[in-house]
Amino acid sequence: MSSSLVRPLGPTPTGAAPPAGGAGRATRRRRVARILAAVVLLAAAAGGFAYWRSKSRKPATRFETVRVERGRVVAKVTASGTLSAIVTVQVGSQVSGRVAALYADYNSPVKKGQLIAKIDPALFDAAVEQARANLVAAQGNLAKAKAQAVDAERQYRRNGELLAERLVSQADLDTAQATAEAARATVVASNGAVAQAKAMLNQAEVNLKYTNILSPTNGVVISRSVDVGQTVAASLQAPTLFVIAEDLAKMQVDTSVAEADVGRLREGMSVTFTVDAYPAEAFTGVVRQIRNSPQTVQNVVTYDAVIDVANPQLKLRPGMTANVTFIYAEKDDVLRVPNAALRFRPSSALAARRSDPSQAAGQAGAAGGRRPAGASSPATGSRSGTETPDRKTVWVLRGDQPERVRIRAGISDGSVTEVVEGELQAGDPVITDASGGTSSASPGGPPPGGMRRLF
Repeated sequence: MSSSLVRPLGPTPTGAAPPAGGAGRATRRRRVARILAAVVLLAAAAGGFAYWRSKSRKPATRFETVRVERGRVVAKVTASGTLSAIVTVQVGSQVSGRVAALYADYNSPVKKGQLIAKIDPALFDAAVEQARANLVAAQGNLAKAKAQAVDAERQYRRNGELLAERLVSQADLDTAQATAEAARATVVASNGAVAQAKAMLNQAEVNLKYTNILSPTNGVVISRSVDVGQTVAASLQAPTLFVIAEDLAKMQVDTSVAEADVGRLREGMSVTFTVDAYPAEAFTGVVRQIRNSPQTVQNVVTYDAVIDVANPQLKLRPGMTANVTFIYAEKDDVLRVPNAALRFRPSSALAARRSDPSQAAGQAGAAGGRRPAGASSPATGSRSGTETPDRKTVWVLRGDQPERVRIRAGISDGSVTEVVEGELQAGDPVITDASGGTSSASPGGPPPGGMRRLF
């Protein structure tokens, strides 16, 4: 063994530090460092565990409630429609020609038989003169035919007398007879020609009268489609020159009512409506007719409900859009519940827990016997236990726990619904929404209280 590796057993040389003391202090420092690290790790672990517990704990459920109250409920149907005059007449021209003059314009009041326009009558005057000339010629031909018929009849009689004396042959008599019959036929044809000429003259005179465009009714001109000098052609159909509303003091509204609401309407019911021109003013009307003809637009079926409207001040004008409200039922001082409470559905866990009959009965006793005698249990609701158009479920916050209550609903105005039967009283807090660990969740959505931890 080498001598350099052998530690001397005697005392250390004078002036050298003892190795045992330095090694001990280093050991103590390392031990303290290890303890401090362990303390830090334990504190960090404790903090992380507390944070995890605080995040994983479900928050308490918070319910939003609205008090049940008594009041008025008005059930109504809304629809839109268009104002128009009850009788609207389109005035046209039955003859073609150039517009020579106009005697009415927009908003002009007119009377029945009043001249409102005139077609240039020059061609029609000429046609009347020609028809008269034709009549005179036909009458002249008739007179000539009658004279020839008289002469032929006289010749026939004379030949008959001469035949008796054997002064003419039988052939001459036959010829005279045929001539007389032909003359009589010519008279008949001439009478027809005269009648035809009279008819042509009458037609020409009627066409001449049609050059005067007269108002067919009393009313107001709401549209004019021609100007002076414009040529109108009536060969295929009568062109429209004016549109006249018979009486703007009496108007109607044609509304499009959805098929789901048309069953609530009836003839004679009162309605109210507004127009954009007077948004702060409400007008009234009466349903005159609900037409059976359906109107289908993009697979939406509507029906036309015609409303009579009085317009004495002439504020309403044809073509205005009316926002109509049909009130088919109204009740005063009834128990009413917000529709948001009818739509509220709790989480499945809360619903199952609150559907326990024994628990519901216990809470009923704790609530001071609020249920009337003979009423159905809130856990079971109606006999069928299913939702129907008039059977609904609401959740009432009694104490600090929700309780399911079955009711029978009446009329609704879209915001509140009448309670016809059920275990609700005025002042009961019905739940409209919830948040927290047992809040409402839609079917198929995430579980209440947020996402669950997977570790």
